[in-house]
Amino acid sequence: MHRALTATLSALAAGTLLVPAALSAPAATALSLTTGPPAIAEPSATDLATATDLARRWAPIHHQDVDQTGSHALGGRSDYITRVDFDGDWNGTNNWDNTGSGSLDAYAYWSSVETETHWFLVYMFFHPRDWTDSFFDTEHENDAEGVLFAVEKDGSQYGTLRAAVTVAHTDFYSYVPAGSTWSAGGETVDGTLPMATNPHDGASHPVTAQEAKGHGLKARGGYDIVGDGVVYHPAATGETPEHPDDRDVRYGLIDIFEPGGLWDRRDGAPFASWGTFAGNASGGCGDWAIGCSTNAANTPWGWDDGDDVPGRGQLATDPARVMAEYFTIPGDYSRTYISNRYR
Repeated sequence: MHRALTATLSALAAGTLLVPAALSAPAATALSLTTGPPAIAEPSATDLATATDLARRWAPIHHQDVDQTGSHALGGRSDYITRVDFDGDWNGTNNWDNTGSGSLDAYAYWSSVETETHWFLVYMFFHPRDWTDSFFDTEHENDAEGVLFAVEKDGSQYGTLRAAVTVAHTDFYSYVPAGSTWSAGGETVDGTLPMATNPHDGASHPVTAQEAKGHGLKARGGYDIVGDGVVYHPAATGETPEHPDDRDVRYGLIDIFEPGGLWDRRDGAPFASWGTFAGNASGGCGDWAIGCSTNAANTPWGWDDGDDVPGRGQLATDPARVMAEYFTIPGDYSRTYISNRYR
């Protein structure tokens, strides 16, 4: 209540009052107290502190399969999640080389986009290597895959989680948690999104999983730990797994839009082009494999499923459209953004 009152007083002082959907009729509108067009609060009608709280509330419990086979596995380190600048710089073409020596404290990147009726939260998990121990496969430097969650504004502090779309290489997969009112639409629902209690905050979180080596991401059950693996729990800060079969590792969250972060750097290092990380074949990438692909990993604004209707990057930049294409959504569903920093 204190946050809402503060936001209201600030809007009145600025001459514009934005009525949040959770506190008004389902189709909220901006009420202008001036003669000009209604202003849209930036970065959100939900203030930054609340956006961060939302990101923490719905951050997934993340199961990472780990493979220790072959020299490129680095004893399992090549399957640990970390930050893009884990090695202390923003050079995308030395990350493969530095995986064995840089700090691999666990972090995930997030962004929040808001319409009048829903929040859309993206989480990106980064690995310095996409690797293999097979001569018949390829490798590449840098790897970034993730998930989009749709959260309905229902008047509660954090809303209700309704659906997820995950990224596994160049394919998207859709899921709904048990009891969701959403169902299959333009795409079939690939399964149930499991939920589990995070021991570090006591709340129920969605559960995701990534395969070893290539790091495709699905709801747990689509992928899972086979043998060794790390279970990452969202927390205030990240830590490095103690060993390749560590089942309680904290990971921190990094806002994609933080000053000097990924979005601010979108036109330079560590990127080769729009939405694509720079990566080369140095450090032995491609040895004992078919080869090493260059500039092969994408950010959320570069993710694409070529078989589906949404265009490249829209999982992050136009998530309301993606969810409307994938699911049948009952009740009020707005595609009008009141906060979208990708635009």
